[in-house]
Amino acid sequence: MGQKVHPYGFRLGITKDWLSKWYANKKDYSKFALEDFAIREEIKKLGPQAAVSRVEIVRKGSGSNAEIRIYIYTARPGMIIGKKGSEISKLQERLKRVLFNPEENIKIEVIEVKRPELDAELIAQNIIGKIEQKISYKRAIKQAIGRAMRAGAKGIKIQVSGRLDGAEIARTEWYRDGRVPLQTINADIDYASEPALIKFGRIGVKVWVYKGDAKKHTFFTVSGKGK
Repeated sequence: MGQKVHPYGFRLGITKDWLSKWYANKKDYSKFALEDFAIREEIKKLGPQAAVSRVEIVRKGSGSNAEIRIYIYTARPGMIIGKKGSEISKLQERLKRVLFNPEENIKIEVIEVKRPELDAELIAQNIIGKIEQKISYKRAIKQAIGRAMRAGAKGIKIQVSGRLDGAEIARTEWYRDGRVPLQTINADIDYASEPALIKFGRIGVKVWVYKGDAKKHTFFTVSGKGK
């Protein structure tokens, strides 16, 4: 039986940084964790057309001085910002509704993903969109692999699971090009896992992108003094 570890969690604190950055006491920890989940779910409602890769949440201050900074990484920043910032203002109001304290100050920063062909989340979204449009999953995967390798990826692996092509029995297929060293902590591996919803059920799509060896970062030390 395979023992699998999430590629991001495996490298967390070594070559990967946290997506939520804040400190809380025992009383507030669960509240902040639920808020972070609700914020990400609300941003997900923007849909695949927003091409959101990831969301980072940073909390600063406490009480009346509390501030939440939300960094949205997307391949289409114009769609999220809108004309003269109209869409981002609407998003800000929607996010305030999911907070336990609506008076908290929210600041949203939209950061453009320069190379979406190398972003695992965006690759997965692209494949899912084509599967849901009844385009052959093999064709969608081969096109995604070709784009990633031309963009400079050292390796890419894509796995699909479920009732592929409407088959009676679910199966798993995977395609790979180049190297994808999952057991090397120093390897910069981008990973995403998303489901495609079709009339036969769910088709799971997993993407691993190897971008080369990353520089090791020390986010914490044994003594508790970060660098």
